[in-house]
Amino acid sequence: MRHSLHETSIEEKKKKKEIPIHEWMHAMRLYLINPSNPLVSMIKVKESRWNRYRVWKPLSLMVLAGLTPPEWEISIVDENLGAPDYPAMPRPDVVGITAFTAQANRAYEVATHFRRLGVPVVMGGIHATMCVDEVMERVDSVVTGEAESIWPQVLEDARHGRLKPRYAGGLAEISDVPFARHDLLATGYALGAIQTTRGCPLNCSFCSVTAFNGAHYRQRPIPDVVREFQSVHEKLVLVVDDNLIGTRPEHIARAKDLFRAMARANLRKEWVAQATINFADDEELLALAAKAGCRGVFIGFESPAPEGLRELGKKFNLLKGRDFRASVRRIQRHHILVVGSFIIGLDIDEPGIGKRIAEVASQYGVDNLNVLFLTPLPGTRLWEQMKSEDRIALDAFPEDWKYYTLTFPVARYRHLSLDGSIQEMISCNRNFYSLPRILRRVASNLWQRRKPLISLVGNLSFRGNLRVSGKAYADFKRQWGNLHDAA
Repeated sequence: MRHSLHETSIEEKKKKKEIPIHEWMHAMRLYLINPSNPLVSMIKVKESRWNRYRVWKPLSLMVLAGLTPPEWEISIVDENLGAPDYPAMPRPDVVGITAFTAQANRAYEVATHFRRLGVPVVMGGIHATMCVDEVMERVDSVVTGEAESIWPQVLEDARHGRLKPRYAGGLAEISDVPFARHDLLATGYALGAIQTTRGCPLNCSFCSVTAFNGAHYRQRPIPDVVREFQSVHEKLVLVVDDNLIGTRPEHIARAKDLFRAMARANLRKEWVAQATINFADDEELLALAAKAGCRGVFIGFESPAPEGLRELGKKFNLLKGRDFRASVRRIQRHHILVVGSFIIGLDIDEPGIGKRIAEVASQYGVDNLNVLFLTPLPGTRLWEQMKSEDRIALDAFPEDWKYYTLTFPVARYRHLSLDGSIQEMISCNRNFYSLPRILRRVASNLWQRRKPLISLVGNLSFRGNLRVSGKAYADFKRQWGNLHDAA
């Protein structure tokens, strides 16, 4: 099976004189692994050729590779493009694994394999931070928080056989974050990846970003961002920031400076990013973003009702009596595509919410729609609330973590049963991604010169996965239907 694995060999480093002669005999082999989740249809590239546009590089592992001393031979394995034959690979000295919650089960399987070989396994990332006790039972060492500040020490301890059970990374000094090793994953991706900021001040109830990266909005130095952008191989790049432009005037001013610098550098890149709806409020910002290469923006609308936004703690979207349709159009006038995100399963959501979301998204004029189930992730206020109310339906952990992809209904919703919530999701997607509506959107983008090919790829990718999702939901209902009675 095809997989993404690239390594810098010790022999190459010796030839380049990157390793002193006295260290040749002490070189160590490091595997950095991003585990898959077989339930997520977006990684199943063979089932839909468009899915390759929905997979991006494991940037956190590439950043850690940039912090790894030259005496280490580094291999990055991204299972999103297929899991390798680990037994056939050379035995490493240390394995590092990162994982979101939905990847946790696969992460434990990989860890078990290498620990049986006597290889120490270190695990970090958001799940390890939020469920540290669970993870410590299954690996040799856990890194909580952002790992940059502690990673060199982890490797030094591993090299000398004194690995600690736990390391606290905390929040990294973002100006010290090194360039990611984009050269280690040079092929196999349609999308490159880069990060320019960390942290989000919005602190929505369903989101764990603030708990993991903090509410303080931190920005990387603009010259560093521009130079790293130049090192990305792919022409199309995902900016992985959770909130690219921030919320305060000084954040917006910095974003404008960044876009000016990117435009001056003539990067010849096209990029997409995540932002809040205030992205539409400043015409100069939009013009600069487009000039810098912005071709699409992912915006969380979350709910078609003000009551839903208040329930989620997303009060920012309620400011100034905003006209969402007008906001979307302002963005699109700069030839930037808009992907709108909504959530099904709020306490105010009743039967018919799926069709309503599809209709509202069409009224807003978004180019693509991404709908998710309300999912209580560890570390969020929503997790604490639903846990206290005994509304977490799938709670046989760690086994059930694999369903926490945001694409399965893992909680008990107030007005929607299991079957009802799934039918709302199917109705929403079938409505929005009907062929007539896809053709109208693509025709509109063609007429307005808003990247019709990207719009077509995005729409066909979602539509192509409807059949796959339908089968996954049918299997899910057969297995778990008895756990989901409407409250």
